[in-house]
Amino acid sequence: MIPFDKNRSYRRFYEEVEIPESELLKMIDAARLSPSSRNIQPIKYFISAERGLNEKIFKTLAWAGYLKDWDGPCEGERPSAYIIQLHDKVIAPGYSCDHGITAQSILLQAVDSGFGGCIIASVKREELAQIIGLGERYDIIQVIALGKPKEIVVIDEIKDNDYKYWRESSGTHHVPKRGLDELIVGLKSGK
Repeated sequence: MIPFDKNRSYRRFYEEVEIPESELLKMIDAARLSPSSRNIQPIKYFISAERGLNEKIFKTLAWAGYLKDWDGPCEGERPSAYIIQLHDKVIAPGYSCDHGITAQSILLQAVDSGFGGCIIASVKREELAQIIGLGERYDIIQVIALGKPKEIVVIDEIKDNDYKYWRESSGTHHVPKRGLDELIVGLKSGK
């Protein structure tokens, strides 16, 4: 069964739990098999599961914008791997919505394998491109932080249109979601 109910944005991990290369490749394979606008498939991936490189990547990312007093996971709770989504400009001038589709496929595969992650679009792209030795052919789209989740994420129903996630002092992370009845504009069914 697809683990939609466990696919959350996890931001704290058991950093010492490594993700095997075979699992990272399964995540990329899930992305590879995903739909692509016009089937052009212009997204490529840079994978890091090496601690020293991960530390450098970490410093280029901004974490959890709504948590103003939190600069991101502390040492020991940081991701054990990253997948950086890249736009291959030689294949196509744009990538439509492919980055979202493939990121979701990566995260679903991660959760299915006992891991979790967070899509991070707030990235110091030029700095990160230098760190990973990226050439002119590629642009960084976003980064997917991955690891064994070390936090509890609870889904709450949105009240008074307050959609901002928040964290209890115990560390439990709360994410408000709109109810299904609020999302459906019309339903016509023969049943």
